[in-house]
Amino acid sequence: MPNYTVTVATGTQWFAGTDDYIYITLVGSESCSERTLLDKPLYNDFERGAVDSYDISVGEDLGEIELVKIEKKKYWVHDDWYCKYITVKTPYGDYVEFPCFRWLVDDKEVILRDGRARLPQHAKTRVAKQHRRKELEQRQKTYRWKEWHPGFPMSIDAKAHSELPRDIQFDSEKGVDFVLNYSKAIENLYVNQFMHMFQSSWGDFADFERIFMRIKNTISEYVMEHWKEDFMFGYQFLNGCNPVVIRKCTEIPDKFPVTQKIVEDSLERGLTLEEELKEGNIFIADYELLDGVTPNSTDPCTLQYLAAPICLLYKNIQNKIMPIAIQLLQKPGEDNPIFLPSDDEYDWLLAKIWVRSSDFHVHQTVTHLLRTHLISEVFGIALFRQLPAVHPVFKLLLPHIRFTIAINTKAREQLICECGLFDKANGTGGGGHVELVQKSMKTFTYRSLCFPEAIKARGMDSKEELPYYFYRDDGYSVWEAVTSFVTDVVDIYYDKDETVQEDTEIQAFVKDVCSFGMQDFDYCEFPKSLQTKEQLVEYLTIVIFTASAQHAAVNFGQVTHYNISGIGDRVGPQSVSRK
Repeated sequence: MPNYTVTVATGTQWFAGTDDYIYITLVGSESCSERTLLDKPLYNDFERGAVDSYDISVGEDLGEIELVKIEKKKYWVHDDWYCKYITVKTPYGDYVEFPCFRWLVDDKEVILRDGRARLPQHAKTRVAKQHRRKELEQRQKTYRWKEWHPGFPMSIDAKAHSELPRDIQFDSEKGVDFVLNYSKAIENLYVNQFMHMFQSSWGDFADFERIFMRIKNTISEYVMEHWKEDFMFGYQFLNGCNPVVIRKCTEIPDKFPVTQKIVEDSLERGLTLEEELKEGNIFIADYELLDGVTPNSTDPCTLQYLAAPICLLYKNIQNKIMPIAIQLLQKPGEDNPIFLPSDDEYDWLLAKIWVRSSDFHVHQTVTHLLRTHLISEVFGIALFRQLPAVHPVFKLLLPHIRFTIAINTKAREQLICECGLFDKANGTGGGGHVELVQKSMKTFTYRSLCFPEAIKARGMDSKEELPYYFYRDDGYSVWEAVTSFVTDVVDIYYDKDETVQEDTEIQAFVKDVCSFGMQDFDYCEFPKSLQTKEQLVEYLTIVIFTASAQHAAVNFGQVTHYNISGIGDRVGPQSVSRK
């Protein structure tokens, strides 16, 4: 009588084990085993981190094992179980592994394919084709699109983290981390204890140290020490939290009437402003997106304001980027002066604070929220809806968007929702952040997610002209590494361009992103299909780079660089004028 040995691995995360009944059925090309209870006498099966083995005897050879069916039935109360994988040893000594890596909740049945990745056109048997189809049908019922706000990328249809499918919820440890980090953010902002400080004029710059005294490391202390200096102000445009706004300036815009006479004292090479422009030494940061955005009015006791500044920057003879002119509003006029480094010390400092405050709002809402979190959620939802677990692209992308949907749902619950942290401590709270995303979506394109093109479009691609733009240099290295890795993976499964065209699942994935996730906005120019291997490599590189490297670049520097951002929201830009 043939004997199969089944090895079952339980996850190591909190509460991964179960006391429920676990049944298994082996589905072979020739026959199926009986439904078998996996249970050892006097043994506590399926404990957290356990790897348990069981012998299953069958009456006849099952042939090639194609599927493994796992069922969980209630023992006393429903006890969720996280199964990592199942390995089957055949009577001939062959081992076949069936990855699971999912939660079985309630009385649930899961049917697993072996771990070998396959394209849909390579599924030859009726069982394999049927399994792919049923998996996607179930996923599409579970992962549904929903519009959170008009004009936004679509998000998951879930009002709370607890409503998400169990497989994409935070693990218990990570959920606890989120709560602790959220609480720490509130504590560091001292929103409750120091709210009166936010609602009134600040006495001196030492107040900043009282607010942020618990955020300490080498970089943050250096920033706190030098934040008033022009070199640090300019440096953050290149390597701070938002290194994507600065661009080379080839012509001074009409709305920013800077002349040779205004800035000549700041130009170090003996050239005119026009000559410096031609030499590529002038840069600009324009926050036009903020023009007309509604400032936070959730607290009637606290008047808040938003500027929409334009900042002109100059690469000096030491190759440092230095601010040389700032205008706080978009429309020039007598009531909207251009501030200069030669102005009174605190007039110039306040102007820089307003630029940094505006940069903070664009960074948080556009660079960070929209262009990494929300777009990665679109990719993630489409991935679950259109690619089965056996698809090589599903296996490739899943680690990069694993918790994206969960963190975004938590954000919609606690951070950017009504009465969330944005409303309490952000000048665009109360709806302004929504307006900002909606405005930004009108210029958001697929090509702008391609890192090398985005850098070149801003005229920032020359290492000789800008030797200290580390965001660009490191980004190039990571982009090339990801592209190389993705190319190797694509080459394994797609031998020619026609194979990409014939992959109905990858085409459905790309179309779902464009037609549903991005709501078919024409101006976004997301592709609806992919015709070549090169296009597929670029698309997958964009997904991975956006969710990993780009997010890291604009997220993890916040603690060190944002000690002094957003502080101008409660002093109107109109009140900043030369004395």
